[in-house]
Amino acid sequence: MNTVAQILLSKPSHAVHTVPPEASVREAIELMASQRIGSLLIVEDGRILGIFTERDYAHKVEVRGRTSTGTPIREVMTPDVMFVTPATTTQECMALMTDKRLRHLPVMDKGALVGLISIGDLVKEIISEQQFVIAQLESYIHS
Repeated sequence: MNTVAQILLSKPSHAVHTVPPEASVREAIELMASQRIGSLLIVEDGRILGIFTERDYAHKVEVRGRTSTGTPIREVMTPDVMFVTPATTTQECMALMTDKRLRHLPVMDKGALVGLISIGDLVKEIISEQQFVIAQLESYIHS
């Protein structure tokens, strides 16, 4: 079974985008659009205070009639952030993401933020794992 560390190594960028809690929703959405990402971590003094996702925007801003420019991100972020470590397996991540209905997981190592994985990263890795197993089985059968 592969781990989060292997997923992080395969990602083209290790950048984790963050904003301070006083940033406006507009600033967060503009950053997400420019970077083509689906979430941002809300960080203050090196501590993760929350996560803001496209889902948060849809459910907590747009449908509630709030304005993007007048709403601080701290008012609409999800404060309880689940995270994994580099040693967490892909199967453990899939179970956590499925159970908690998450699309993004920060990766923490010894208290430091070292990355962020998405459900897309995880699915890509699991497909790669399965293709490897299939290739090994086919090789075994043909030999």
